[in-house]
Amino acid sequence: MIATAPENVMRGLVLLWIVVLCAVDLTVKYLVATYLMNPPRILAVAPFFNLILAFNPGISFGLFSETMALSPRLFAALQGLIVLALVLWATVSKTVAERFAIATVAGGATGNVVDRFWNSSVTDYLDFHAFGWSWPAFNLADVLIVSGTLVLVIVSMRQENNAIATREP
Repeated sequence: MIATAPENVMRGLVLLWIVVLCAVDLTVKYLVATYLMNPPRILAVAPFFNLILAFNPGISFGLFSETMALSPRLFAALQGLIVLALVLWATVSKTVAERFAIATVAGGATGNVVDRFWNSSVTDYLDFHAFGWSWPAFNLADVLIVSGTLVLVIVSMRQENNAIATREP
């Protein structure tokens, strides 16, 4: 199937969005690690929020850190395949909201993949805590992944509700 000119423009915008989000994520990680956290320390921003410098060799929340530390670039390559699938999905999705939600997930995931490939771990710097509880440190890429996923779920629910509402009895 040959894509129309507006379709090609939309695909280009989706790819540009992914590249921009990845670049912003990697830039923030670089600035935090090189300037803000040199030397490494805890910067208290609010009573519930610190900036820190942490390196996560594992997957989400540090799971499987020992296993992933053995071959971080292999793990980055596997993550890269998942990102490629997300990019393809984003370029063929039906709605603009769905495309950009998936692209937001892909942009964040790409930032983490590149970081893992370069540094053998993912750079985390956001640390939230309250009442003796602490959330595992995370970064902008993680925020993009979660927010893109939430938007995708909302868009999917709205599409499903619209499909149900337009069915004939």
